[in-house]
Order: sequence, then C-alpha cells, then structure tokens
Amino acid sequence: MASFVDQVTLHLVAGHGGNGCVSVKREKFKPLAGPDGGNGGDGGDIVLFSDPQVTTLLNFHRSPHRKSQHGQPGQGDHKAGTAGLEMLLSVPVGTLVRDQAGEILLDMDEPGMRLVVGPGGQGGLGNAALSSTKRKAPGFALLGTPGFEGDIFLELKTVADVALVGYPSAGKSSLIAAMSAAKPKIADYPFTTLHPNLGVVESGDVRYTIADVPGLIEGASEGKGLGLEFLRHVERCTALLHVLDCATLEPGRDPISDLDVILGELAAYPVPEGQKPLLEREQLIALNKIDVTDGSELADLVKSELEGRGYRVFEVSAVSHAGLRELSFALAALVLADREAQNSEPVSQRIVLRPRAVNAKDFVVKVEGGTYGNVYRVVGDKPERWVAQTDFTNEEAVGYLADRLARLGVEDELFKSGAVPGSTVIIGAGGGVVFDWEPTLSSAAELLVAPRGTDPRLDDNPRETNRSRRRNYLERMDAKAAARAELQSEREAGVWVDDEGFAVEKDVDSENRD
Repeated sequence: MASFVDQVTLHLVAGHGGNGCVSVKREKFKPLAGPDGGNGGDGGDIVLFSDPQVTTLLNFHRSPHRKSQHGQPGQGDHKAGTAGLEMLLSVPVGTLVRDQAGEILLDMDEPGMRLVVGPGGQGGLGNAALSSTKRKAPGFALLGTPGFEGDIFLELKTVADVALVGYPSAGKSSLIAAMSAAKPKIADYPFTTLHPNLGVVESGDVRYTIADVPGLIEGASEGKGLGLEFLRHVERCTALLHVLDCATLEPGRDPISDLDVILGELAAYPVPEGQKPLLEREQLIALNKIDVTDGSELADLVKSELEGRGYRVFEVSAVSHAGLRELSFALAALVLADREAQNSEPVSQRIVLRPRAVNAKDFVVKVEGGTYGNVYRVVGDKPERWVAQTDFTNEEAVGYLADRLARLGVEDELFKSGAVPGSTVIIGAGGGVVFDWEPTLSSAAELLVAPRGTDPRLDDNPRETNRSRRRNYLERMDAKAAARAELQSEREAGVWVDDEGFAVEKDVDSENRD
C-alpha cells in the first residue's frame, strides 16, 4: 500500500445555499400583518490549509471525494436558515494548487496559508427582504444557488533546505539515516527509495531539513526512471548535496562521470519562473562509502579534480559516520547564510487585490447559429445567478427576474445584437436556461427603426387640439348645410323622397288633367 502520495485530484462539491421562505405574519386582529419569510443560509466553503504537521497527500488519495454542508432554508417569523459549516482540508506545506484548466491558484509554500477552493452557494432572500414600497407583500422568494462542483489538482513539492541527489544506490538513504532521526528504507538494490524522505539535522544552533530524493539516471529530465516524478522536490531546496558512490561495481561508472550525468539532468530540468536554476544554487559533494578500501582510494584520486572544478568535497561514510560532522556543519553554514539573506529582503505581501475594472461588463451576449435561426446566449455572473435563484413555477418570481434583467440592460443588448420577439435566448453556458424572448421594454423607442436623423414618432401627432376639433366641427356643419341645399334644389326640381327613402318623380300629366 502506498505510504507517500505527492499528486492527487480532488472531486469537490461545495454546499448549496438554502432557499428563502415565503410567509405572511398572522396575529390576532392582524390576519395579514406583512411578509416575514427569512433568508436561506449560505452553503459551506471548502478550504485548503497548509499544515506543517501533514507530510503527504495520502489521505486525499484514499478519499478524493469531499462535500461540505448545505445551507438550511429560511423560515417564517424572520428566521434565517443556518449556514453550512466550512470543510477544512489540511495539506502539506509546499502544495501547489491548480484548477480544472491547469492554472495555478496558489503555491502554499508557507505554514498557515488558507485558500477557498470550493465556495459555497449563496442563500436565497425571503419575501421579507424582497418587500419594498412598491412591492408590499411579495408572493415569492429567491432560491439558493448551487455551490462549486468540480475538480482541483494538488501537487506536492517538498520544502527542504538541502536535497541529496545522486545515482541509485549511491547511499543517500543511508546518509540521511546517519545524519538525522529519519528511518528510510535501505536495501542493496537500485530504486529502493520510491518517495522523498525528510530528515531534521541539528548542527550547533542551526536546525535544518534534508530531503532524500529518489535516484536519478541519465535521461531523468525527459521522463526516464523516476527522476521526472521527483525532480520537482528539488525546486525549493537551498543547497544541493551530490552523493557520489566511490564503491560502485557497475562497469563504466566512476564519481566524475556520475557527477557529469547528474549535472546534465539538473541543467535540463526547467524550474518555475522566478526561481533560481538548480545549477546556480550552492552545491557540495559527498564522496560516500570511504569505509570500503577501494572506495577510500578512489575518493583520494578524484577529490583533487572535483576541488579543481570549484566544489567543496567531503569524504564521508554513512556506516562509520566518518566526515559527517564536518559535512553537517558545512551544510548548516550554507542554510544559515541563505536564511539571513532572505530575512534582509523585504517580505512580499501575500494579499492580492484585483479590483473590478471600471468598464467591465456584467454580461456578454453571444450570437450562435441554430437550426431555426440565431440563438442568443447571455453569459455573466449576475444573469446566471439570478436565473438560478428564480422559481419558474411562480409567475411573480418570473416577472421579478424579467425586471432585473431589463434594469441590467440585457434586453437592450439583445436588440442591438439583432434579436426580435420570439428569438431563442439562452442564459448561462452549456445547456443553460432557454427562453423565447418577449421584450418587456417600458417604451417602444428602442424598437423603432428609421433613417438616421429622423423619428417617425414626430411625423404625425394623433392627439387633436382645440383648433383642429373646431375646424372639423365647422367642416361637418358646412357638409350638412350643403346636403340640405341639395335636397331643397331636388324638391324644387320635382324629385321627392318618400318615407322609405326612395326617390319619386312628380306626374306632370296628371296635374295637367286636373
């Protein structure tokens, strides 16, 4: 069973916010005393905490699914729902946190750092909080929003002062066991060390940590062996201690060739931006296994050549502890000098403020092609949150959502993007919430299309004035007078109109006979 894990994927589900309550206060002699629905509680956050007592991500490897508490719904009599408790996850110091896209969220390289990786949902407002002078007794409340749901990637980079690097079976594990109280696995075959081992060394008044990094081979920076998996544990070290095997039985190997291979792999490994390259850090050399006769002779032969390259060389033995005291004090001096240099530098502030841009938009309207015409997608934190808070079974709540979207300017942007009544509008990414857009603008000015510099509303004024009404009255009177004059002329001409409205003509011959 694995005992050390330095990479893990967490599947997080943060608590959802509680729904707001719809309630009306009822008392004796006051059957409708006003709304008193309470707000829902917020969902619990998921927080990472860098704990120096934790040394591995093994706990998350065994149980990667984590879920925080949901917020409780609100109740009547202005009772707010209980907020969900946050979930605190302790991680080792040196943990690198990445989001689903691989972007670095935070490098937790100091003890006591906190990071909210799974924000909980927001509790919905009750009808008491939604009431106003224009909305005396709302018959709806807002729903709670869902909490964060997704994956977070954790990568552990060991924080140690000195890193022991070298070929497999060079004696690194034996050396760290001899210099500290650590008890790493030691055996006489390569790749015994499968995970970094940490040890604490005390040299006089200086206490520092050393890390036993798994053995490196040629091509480790390109993924061969275990080097690429564990070279990242060397990134944070102040100094490097090259452990060279002076009693190797493999043909073609000697301390000089081993050092050249290790230096090539360290030079090829890219460190994060802002960090010192590995070969520019302080480096010491430990010629190990001098307790063996051939090892002592070989160490005497190569020591002068290594010192000629500018290295400080120590002949040591992890078995007899020869030379370990001098080596320990030399490493302590390097660590102490680095700490004093860091203390002299101004402390960088960890708090990063990212104020919202003045011209930042609350939402964006994207035009997408569809089978039956264009689809207009509205993407933004506010519109998406408002949609999630809306109970679509309540017509009053839907109307409240429409008013909020109109005040935000969503309908203006939809019209500018070419939307017409009946167009398909989706709010949110992915599937989102689909609407058939029906404008609810307060006036039709935004929907008028006319040549530039003209306004069709100014062409004709349908409202009659007193002068126009008088003119129309006189015209009707003149028309009636003309009609009476025409009837009179027809009567005199002998054309009559009977009671049923048919015109008759006088019989002139009958009058002559009389």
